[in-house]
Amino acid sequence: MIAVDTNILIYAHRAETDLHKTSLEWLTELAEGREPWAIPVFCITEFLRVVTHARVFNPPSKTPLATRFIEELLESPTCRIASPGSSFFEHLKALLNESGARGNLVFDAQIVALCREQGISEILTNDRDFERFGSLNVLLLDD
Repeated sequence: MIAVDTNILIYAHRAETDLHKTSLEWLTELAEGREPWAIPVFCITEFLRVVTHARVFNPPSKTPLATRFIEELLESPTCRIASPGSSFFEHLKALLNESGARGNLVFDAQIVALCREQGISEILTNDRDFERFGSLNVLLLDD
């Protein structure tokens, strides 16, 4: 199963971004495909935080438009929200100890820990930081 990172959601949602077309094509292929895929719950909230932030986008996305974007993705019968379960913190703690991640990398580590816990093996992203964790196959848009 493949997880979709926040930056892919942002690029697909905001037409002015350089990777808009490529990200939208990926999401469309996933949404219309037969293979299961997931959006980590952390990526949904981060997406909403970023696209509605006036210091990031001018103008920012209106909240109803941003939430509708996510709702449309979730309408795909093969998409699910990946949420932490009871062993999430143990996965996160082990991952932080293994990788030495701290500061801003803790956010990426939580996504990797969630993927580990949920049996998700790949992540679609434009963030090379995920490569440092080694437990996910990282599919980079820029490659």
